Amino acid sequence: MSNLKIYNTLARDKQVFSPIEPGKVRLYVCGMTVYDYCHLGHARVMVVFDMVQRWLRASGFDVTYVRNITDIDDKIIHRAIENRETIGQLTQRFIDAMDEDSAALGVQKPDHEPRATAYVPQMLDLIRTLQNNGLAYQGSDGDVNYSVRDFPGYGKLSGKSLDDLRAGERVDVNTGKRDPLDFVLWKAAKESEPAEVKWDSPWGKGRPGWHIECSAMANDLLGDHFDIHGGGQDLQFPHHENEIAQSEGAHQHGFVNYWMHNGFVRVDNEKMSKSLGNFFTIRDVLKKYDPEVVRFFILRAHYRSPLNYSDAHLDDARQALTRFYTALKDVAVDDAVAVDYAEAHALRFAEAMNDDFNTPVAIAVLFDLANEINKTKSPAQARQLKALAGVIGLLQRPADDFLKARVGSDADGLSEADIEARIAARVAAKKAKNFAEADGIRAELAAAGVILEDKPGGLTEWRRG
Repeated sequence: MSNLKIYNTLARDKQVFSPIEPGKVRLYVCGMTVYDYCHLGHARVMVVFDMVQRWLRASGFDVTYVRNITDIDDKIIHRAIENRETIGQLTQRFIDAMDEDSAALGVQKPDHEPRATAYVPQMLDLIRTLQNNGLAYQGSDGDVNYSVRDFPGYGKLSGKSLDDLRAGERVDVNTGKRDPLDFVLWKAAKESEPAEVKWDSPWGKGRPGWHIECSAMANDLLGDHFDIHGGGQDLQFPHHENEIAQSEGAHQHGFVNYWMHNGFVRVDNEKMSKSLGNFFTIRDVLKKYDPEVVRFFILRAHYRSPLNYSDAHLDDARQALTRFYTALKDVAVDDAVAVDYAEAHALRFAEAMNDDFNTPVAIAVLFDLANEINKTKSPAQARQLKALAGVIGLLQRPADDFLKARVGSDADGLSEADIEARIAARVAAKKAKNFAEADGIRAELAAAGVILEDKPGGLTEWRRG
């Protein structure tokens, strides 16, 4: 039995993972709405849940991983009309771009990548079931809506009560709803919309609402009760809350056992948004930084923590990755290497990963191992470093390839300013009680030959070892 513990958003606690079917894991992650290039928030979702499925497989589970593609919604329709192209042309272009970006970041393809437009019949079946169960109705405007107040468990994922939601609601101009809290399952066709987004249904021509898409695709590919559902923190409410209402309302039993949500991406401590002008696509970032540096930057933070993007953090990630490859540079390592899980570093690595996928601590273990390799030049340790890092998709190319390709990195080690900046970051992490990050910074500095000594009064002295 696995020792894995997962922070379950639904339970608001870390829980021992126990799959529904022994030895097998069914995992669904909400993917991209393909009307534009993927941004850093998308990169985090892709990399985080790629890491999750990799660790589940490394732990011996037979994993079925589904990450959907939303290829029909309001933004897609509006963008296609603006561009004077078909929905299919627009979405395929950005699906191709998404595949390029994810491959660059070392993200393995999911087992299934369902497109919403291919599952409209399943969505209609689900809506029909909800209507039969008294949870869906057609409004006077032709839309079919979900009756939130008729589902007793609404709010259990987000912790929001119906009274709280009512207090914070905006005036809804949709007079076809019985209650402003109700959400749309099927949108009646509008004359201004292209014919390719008008499907026949028992309620007239139209198209599905966003929330019903994921419920239908997950149900078809993973069943009506599965193990893990993931996505960004911004989807917890209303999207995932509505998925629960739809799926449990239709099938009259539990939907998902473990809900996982990764934290937001922030830019210089501000939430990333187009309105603030701090919005970065993956392609923007990859013009300046090696894709493995971006992947390492994402994984060195715990997936539930906010991820603060800045050039300084990316530069620091590049230096850290350089130290890993420098440790491997002069030690012969076979390409195909397996982890020795009986070895001490591997045991610590597995302990960290089994503690809610604690990649900062796991990476700190890798730094400890790299530091030893710098001293011993041991091929066995170098093989172990490469194998362990490979479990989370790092350090898999020849060291010389990375070291020659890097741009603007400090090949001669850290400057005094770099060291002081890392010490300041460690102090900040300790004040925030993010001890995993603080330990990781200490390990990184040790791997670079910098020894820290904490003094009374919160002072830290350093010396080169």
